[in-house]
Amino acid sequence: MNEMVKEDPKKVWAWTMYDWANSVFSLTITTAIFPPFYNAVSKTAAIKYGTVDGDSHYLHFLGFKILNSAAYSYTLSLGFFIIMLISPLLSGIADAKGKKMFFLKIFCYTGSIACACLVFMNAETIHFSLLMFLFGIIGFGGSIVFYNAFLPEITTEDRFDRISARGFSMGYIGSVLLLLVNLGILLNLEMLFDVTGKASEFMQTGLNATDAYSQALSYYNNIAVKIAFVSVAIWWSGFAQIPFRILKEKAREYKIKSNRVIHEGLNELKEVWKEMMQQKNAVVIRYLIGFLFSSMGVQTVMYVATLFGSQELHLKTENLIVTVLIIQLIAIAGAWGFARISERIGNIYTLLVMLVMWIGICIIAYGIQTAEEFYLLAAVVGITMGGIQSMFRSTFAKIIPDNTPRVASYFSLLDIFEKGGTVLGTLSFGLLISFTGNMRASIIALTVYFVIGLFFIGRIKNFKVLHP
Repeated sequence: MNEMVKEDPKKVWAWTMYDWANSVFSLTITTAIFPPFYNAVSKTAAIKYGTVDGDSHYLHFLGFKILNSAAYSYTLSLGFFIIMLISPLLSGIADAKGKKMFFLKIFCYTGSIACACLVFMNAETIHFSLLMFLFGIIGFGGSIVFYNAFLPEITTEDRFDRISARGFSMGYIGSVLLLLVNLGILLNLEMLFDVTGKASEFMQTGLNATDAYSQALSYYNNIAVKIAFVSVAIWWSGFAQIPFRILKEKAREYKIKSNRVIHEGLNELKEVWKEMMQQKNAVVIRYLIGFLFSSMGVQTVMYVATLFGSQELHLKTENLIVTVLIIQLIAIAGAWGFARISERIGNIYTLLVMLVMWIGICIIAYGIQTAEEFYLLAAVVGITMGGIQSMFRSTFAKIIPDNTPRVASYFSLLDIFEKGGTVLGTLSFGLLISFTGNMRASIIALTVYFVIGLFFIGRIKNFKVLHP
């Protein structure tokens, strides 16, 4: 297997194209379209099966009655918990056998197929749909581990920040383009579909003209949403073929027998742990703990933002999608802007600035009452979202040991802590909603996570990330 030459423009471009490919899942599925659609379908299911209590809508799972918004949060938690459990072993195997690309493909196709299966989503199949959403999360989260592990193999350390930012920027641009297409379909139902004809059919069942027209719009809106789900599957798996064909894995110096692969995979993880314990000032360990708590806040805000706009402010789906588009476009500037700032003040100080901004976001979110305030805060979220995701990835690439052959295992640890943060954050968010019934109180509680993250990141003493 041929080793990649660093700073090959074609290889760098191919690597960023996976961000372009898979970011449509995080934007269209988990952020823009699936949450409000799930909110509407789960409410319909609750009404159909008589599990409504006042303004609260519940779903039945394994004999338990769960609030619909909490069920969504728990599904996120479970998906990332599964990734957290399996990615360490798989990354160890990938490092031992040189199989990063193999696992990248497996998770990519798993997620893509799951997205396509969401076309069957309705009130009767709500449980199956949540299962497909779960597999989509596993596919997305699992592939990121092996994708990130290619970063140190395609570029030099002095360019980690910029190349990482370029990857996120490509992801934001690609996901925005596809979402614009899907938004165009949602906003032009009357031009694209025979809404009047469908309304006439509904009128024949006894509905008045106004209700029949509303039902017709809802009917074609469901079709448009399902087109969006399929488009994500095609986009993700289709554009992923570029990195699949161009990126070459770093050759291993030794071969592992098939019957020893699990043993060697676990051994790789043990070696990573030894390296971290021997590192001066426990830099990687402190970083991962700070990253864990920061992710508990960041990832939860990202995954529940549209649900907040839908339930608390009663914003329409198209308005939420426009908001998400604004966030994505601003996030591009945020990723590049904070990469430049890090060149002046260093990675750690840049991360501290962004964590303070996230604390402010959560506090302000508690008092939001109008759509205009929501849009303004969304712009601030966009700036910090793009910057902090890119900076966390590139900073970690700088602090892991130079020339380590266990890159996938290290990035698996980063992913474990990110997914652990997502699990704990969304789980605690769901529990708070269940106990208090107040989404605003749950969001302001996230400030505690950012404060703890601020403490641990602020204690990192490492020349490469403290100084530009």
